[in-house]
Amino acid sequence: MNPVMTTILLLICSNVFMTFAWYAHLKELNHKVWVVAALTSWGIALFEYLFQVPANRIGYTVLTVGELKIIQEVITLSVFVPFSLFYLREPLKLDYLWAGLCLVGAVFFMFRSRIF
Repeated sequence: MNPVMTTILLLICSNVFMTFAWYAHLKELNHKVWVVAALTSWGIALFEYLFQVPANRIGYTVLTVGELKIIQEVITLSVFVPFSLFYLREPLKLDYLWAGLCLVGAVFFMFRSRIF
C-alpha cells in the first residue's frame, strides 16, 4: 500500500483512540475521581501510540514533519466533530465549519509546492 495512504489510515485509527482517551471520561467517568479517569485515559492512549508512532515513521519516509502535522490536524478535526456530536451530544456549531476552512487553508499552504 502507498505510504501516504498507510499513514492516513493509521492516523485515523490513532485519532479515534486519542479522542476517546482525551474526552470519553467526561461522559463515562465524570462520577469517578480524576485519577481513575487519568489512568483509564493512559490505557487508551497506549493504543493511540501503537498506531501513531508507526504512522509517523512510515509517513516521514515520503512527507515532511510539517505535512504530517497538517494531515494529523485535519484527521483530528474530522474525528472530533462526529465524536462531539454523536457521543458527547454536543450541539453542532458553525465554528466547526470555520475551523475546517482554516485547515483547508493550512493544507493548501503546506502542500502547495507539491501541487504547483
